[in-house]
Amino acid sequence: MPKNKGKGGKNRKRGKNEADDEKRELVFKEDGQEYAQVLRMLGNGRCEATCIDGTKRLCHIRGKMHKKVWIAAGDIILVGLRDYQDDKADVILKYMPDEARLLKAYGELPENTRLNEGIAGGIDEEEEGGGDDYIEFEDEDIDKI
Repeated sequence: MPKNKGKGGKNRKRGKNEADDEKRELVFKEDGQEYAQVLRMLGNGRCEATCIDGTKRLCHIRGKMHKKVWIAAGDIILVGLRDYQDDKADVILKYMPDEARLLKAYGELPENTRLNEGIAGGIDEEEEGGGDDYIEFEDEDIDKI
């Protein structure tokens, strides 16, 4: 039998990002970068995001973040724009919820950006018309059966 040379299996690899709880410096966008909100995850390290300039872009999650930083729909991210492809971008950074609130407070994000929702604006609109979720039966119809 071969001798194991590693120090553990996948469970050991899972617990590596324990240092993420500490506060980090807020990163602002530079030229060639844009803020975006994730619309949906597509799989294979890609997501669809709406940038603050109003463009929908297909974003590629870089290898340094892949399987280490989990991105979900509704998250605020920083993307690097491509010179040769306007409809594609690369995810550089994912902002934590408190960092996204600070960006909105500083005026970097527009006021109509919704921060803490699953899909950008899709959840609250369904909950407002909540009376259509159930069916009412009259007692007379049940008795006739």
